[in-house]
Amino acid sequence: MKRRTFVGTLGGGAIAGFAGCLSREDTGDEDENGDANGDEQTPDPEPENPDLEGTLEVVTYESMVDGDNPAGPWLKDAFEEAYPDAELEWTRLPDQGINHYINSAEQGESIDPDVYLGLNIDDLVTVDDNLADGGLFRELNTGRIERSGRIRDGLDMGDPHDRVLTYDTGYISLVYDETEVDEPQTFEDLLDPAYEDALLAQNAQTSDPGQAFLLWTIDAFGEDGYLDYWQDLQDNGVRVLDDWTESYYGAYMNEERPIVVSYSTDQVFASAEGHDLSRHQVGFLNDQGYANPEGMAIFEDADQLDLAYAFLDFALSNDSQAEIAERNVQFPAVEDEYVDLDEEFDQYAYVPPEAVTVGYDDLRGNVDDWVDDWAREVASQ
Repeated sequence: MKRRTFVGTLGGGAIAGFAGCLSREDTGDEDENGDANGDEQTPDPEPENPDLEGTLEVVTYESMVDGDNPAGPWLKDAFEEAYPDAELEWTRLPDQGINHYINSAEQGESIDPDVYLGLNIDDLVTVDDNLADGGLFRELNTGRIERSGRIRDGLDMGDPHDRVLTYDTGYISLVYDETEVDEPQTFEDLLDPAYEDALLAQNAQTSDPGQAFLLWTIDAFGEDGYLDYWQDLQDNGVRVLDDWTESYYGAYMNEERPIVVSYSTDQVFASAEGHDLSRHQVGFLNDQGYANPEGMAIFEDADQLDLAYAFLDFALSNDSQAEIAERNVQFPAVEDEYVDLDEEFDQYAYVPPEAVTVGYDDLRGNVDDWVDDWAREVASQ
């Protein structure tokens, strides 16, 4: 993998929607109190004596804390070592995902976690389409997050309310078995008889990579053409499973089919586990990969606000970024100089020639309808 290619691609504006939200220090002069143009107060000013004791509850997706050597247990041990009066408690994300917390907020129910680890752009849009703009999570005072300046240019998630920081990123791609099929070069190739009953995908209603792949097809075929493409995929035998774990570990690793929607870092995992790499080839349709950055945010009513800010800063440290990248098999969010990765990661993690995404502004008011329309046509079949 060529590290500088990664930086240049993101920073050069190839990813739509990332550059639309500048931080306050980039958009106006500040007065002596830190107010932008004297109009706004800095959110969450840092206390003179921060409270760094107690239990910090962090909600995240299952694979962060369960499975084969995930990053979560390491993060817990290292955070508690750095903050000996604190305890980090993981909470598994409910089946409804972000909608669980949207529903709680709508009903006026208390939300227990302090931090959400694993937000993506689609989640933010879902929040803002269902709650008042800027709801559910706090506007961040990045002045309290010393390492926030380490994040790569171009990895801003487009949130106009500055509630989220990126901690890793990945690219949705195909993973295929070169002993069974040739690499599909384009989306249209997947409709050929050669790929009949070959593709495993995920449910866009219940899976982040599943929704990312759906959005990738919308980017490729437009709002007027993506459902027709999915109908053609169905006619050619695509199999849609509930989530990535079921499709990858349950079906693909059991050699039920030769192609699966997955991540371009697949060979990092496969080589570490000693798998035959002929079954772990990475394919970029249309010479593209769908960029899927993951972010972290603090809930509006967090009980442990000071510890929450400490955790966000901790997650961007050199060691944390390396452990998250290598254990969760994703790209780090910080610049190269702030993270040391094993040579195997650089060798086996692939960056697409072009990174694409559907940005925050385009998703607003649309993503729920797109997914619902897809579900009626595809998931219900």
